[in-house]
Amino acid sequence: MALVAGAVAFSGTGAATLNGDELATISAASRSLAGLWELARNIDGHFLPYYLFMHFWVKAGTAELWLRLPSAVAIGVAAWFLADLGRRLHSVRAGVIGAALFAILPSVSYYGAFARSYAFAAAAVVFSFWALHRAVERPGGGRWVTYGVAVALVCCTHLFAVLALPAHLALVRRGVLVRMAVALGIGGLPAVVLGLVGFGERHAISWIPQRGPEVWLKFPKMAAGSTWAGVLLFVVALAGAVVLWKSTAGRDRRHDGDSGSAGRELGAGEGRRWAVAGVGWLVLPPLLLLAVSQLVTPAYVDRYLFVTAPALALLAGVAVAGVPRFPVPAGVALVLVGGLLAAPDQVTVREENGRFENIPWALRVVKAEPEDAIVYGQSQLRAGFDYYADAAMPDDVLRTGDVPDADGFGYPERSEVAAALKGRDRVWVVWRGTKQAGLQGDSVPRVAQVRQAGFEPVSVKHSADLPGLTVALFERKSERKPERKPARTPTRTSARK
Repeated sequence: MALVAGAVAFSGTGAATLNGDELATISAASRSLAGLWELARNIDGHFLPYYLFMHFWVKAGTAELWLRLPSAVAIGVAAWFLADLGRRLHSVRAGVIGAALFAILPSVSYYGAFARSYAFAAAAVVFSFWALHRAVERPGGGRWVTYGVAVALVCCTHLFAVLALPAHLALVRRGVLVRMAVALGIGGLPAVVLGLVGFGERHAISWIPQRGPEVWLKFPKMAAGSTWAGVLLFVVALAGAVVLWKSTAGRDRRHDGDSGSAGRELGAGEGRRWAVAGVGWLVLPPLLLLAVSQLVTPAYVDRYLFVTAPALALLAGVAVAGVPRFPVPAGVALVLVGGLLAAPDQVTVREENGRFENIPWALRVVKAEPEDAIVYGQSQLRAGFDYYADAAMPDDVLRTGDVPDADGFGYPERSEVAAALKGRDRVWVVWRGTKQAGLQGDSVPRVAQVRQAGFEPVSVKHSADLPGLTVALFERKSERKPERKPARTPTRTSARK
């Protein structure tokens, strides 16, 4: 199932082009180690562990498939640990069905073919629950070290992945309290460091709007990547928690290949702890993320909650495996129904605009003529045009350097737009967002500056999906001279009478 999940995730690349976040990964990873450190001191510091990994990965290239391959591998790793965790908690069937359900989620196809750390975070969280089960089941020094390493990986893959860790506390009991606390404390140190860094750089997510509790209604879609498949699996997952709560045996399990472990009974108390832990893994991240948004800074974004997707699939797998009669046909049926419900979203994530920032489309819209200029509403957008452009582009009249800013992902630019456009009659303006975002108000200052320089839009196109890209052609206003009225010819009076 690990290979299947990894392959399905990798196929999520499809025709989908890189978006701004993935281009930021290229920008960060392509810098020197000193440059990467300088960047982390100003923005995206909590991504530093991932950027360090990608720094060495991109030395072999920056093609789309190569950039996204690590995320697909991470999904395969997550599926393997998920299948084994399901076996440990209930049965082999539960693990296999849970991994299969995980593989069919559109969110898995999206983040498994996405050059960011979200797939790594999901894999690390699954690994942490797997390692905790081993350590609690048969306490030993080596197992607690593994658990501490797993917690550290969770903290290093994404700052908000740590919101799944409080669910571990449901498994605390007297015999393991001290060792678990030590492992959590030492493994959680990266979260403290990266959390302080992230708090100092919270301006980087200032674009995130404040959310209210109503966003929880969209959570099944956020976790699964599909509304109806998400709702179905969420309901089944809750039933899976009930199965764990009532569980008293795991007759199909063989822990670690150790002799004498087959048929070892899962006590009612342990089953209840894991039922609470599983539900906590599923629902605590959105609850805590909204609390962070309300108390610290707005931060509620669906991709920060991808770590809950494995919990959704695992609990649903346990529910189906717990069906008294015909659990295998029931599991196959759930996978098929879930796959059919998710099919439209699976198609969407594989389209060219599957990452909602279609730069090749924008390049096709730009029909450059000699002496045309181009202005970017957001400086960092030009990185995508540099990556995909394979023909002559309009003159980038504001750009003053080819190296990105040391403290961000933008490029050095001239500040005087009117002076840069002097002598130009046509200018293409590209910005991230809707038409209205650029043409109304001042949310995209560059558009207003182009207008102030004497240009007016003659063509405006948007890539349809939100936020998307807008490409507009501006032409210089013609300076029309007032029309002269023809002089009246005086009426001649005849001299003859």
